[in-house]
Amino acid sequence: MKIIVRHLLLFLSALLLCAACVDEDQFADNPKGNFEALWKIMDEHYCFFQEKGIDWDSIHTVYARQINSQMTDEQLLEVLGNMLATLKDGHVNLFASFDYTRYWGFHENYPSNYSDTLVSRYLGTDYRIASGMKYRILDDQIGYLRCATFENNIGSGNLDDILLYLAPCRGLIIDLRDNGGGMITSAEELAARFTNESILVGYIRHKTGKGHNDFSPMQEQWLKPGKGLRWQKPVVVLTNRQVYSAANEFVKYMRCCPNVTIVGDRTGGGAGLPFSSELPNGWSIRFSSCPMFDRDKQSTENGMAPDISVSLTMEDFYRNRDTIIETARKILDGKKK
Repeated sequence: MKIIVRHLLLFLSALLLCAACVDEDQFADNPKGNFEALWKIMDEHYCFFQEKGIDWDSIHTVYARQINSQMTDEQLLEVLGNMLATLKDGHVNLFASFDYTRYWGFHENYPSNYSDTLVSRYLGTDYRIASGMKYRILDDQIGYLRCATFENNIGSGNLDDILLYLAPCRGLIIDLRDNGGGMITSAEELAARFTNESILVGYIRHKTGKGHNDFSPMQEQWLKPGKGLRWQKPVVVLTNRQVYSAANEFVKYMRCCPNVTIVGDRTGGGAGLPFSSELPNGWSIRFSSCPMFDRDKQSTENGMAPDISVSLTMEDFYRNRDTIIETARKILDGKKK
């Protein structure tokens, strides 16, 4: 993100240089060696042990018993994946050539509160697309922007075109549901169009040592006004449990912007910047390394509650109505009065 990217890149570059100069313990390329390497990488670099109340030593005891020299790669990946799943972190993945481990409990145990069929109805067939985002003006002069991912770069010119087209609208709905994240710089680029002044949006800490609690002091995250057109009217951001990672950060930013209401379900979280390492067998491990916080210094790893909690109802679904979008329209109608 532009607000921290220069400092973060310098920090990570220094970290990588230091890591290259340090002699790491060597582990054999066999099931036990790969297990021990993975456990140690996480032990020294993962950032949420204390917050999640996880006793990583006891986890070692449980899963070390399941490792044996005769197990196949598939069996090893299953055991290592089960061990990593105890962290309940969607940013923790172990990548083998044939599969990868993942934890999706942050959303799969909850109602989706999203329907492609209904969203397609609201978008119709004459919507516009820019930087991967779909947008149109609804029949009640409310703008609708469907932001399904932050995996694309969001161009400044694209945002100018979008906001200019939506300028006649009396309010704007940003539908962020099912946005699993992507580039934090893109999330920041979009959010910057909704503030006219620099605002404190949160904090970040960096791992400074191998201990579970070895972190730098909290460093401020500031959102600066974007260059170009900026939106001055009411905004409603729609969320559900699949709003994760960079999308979770976007919600954190927008909560600090004026005249913004968050509507829907709790976000999925994912407030740890990911880092990667490698096991002796070449498998790649990704994990959360830098915890991020909101402006009240509260962790957003487990998501953020909306200002107004709304669920998609089956009654509305069968009537071709999206309960959450309709609630947003009512809120913007109220802002008008």
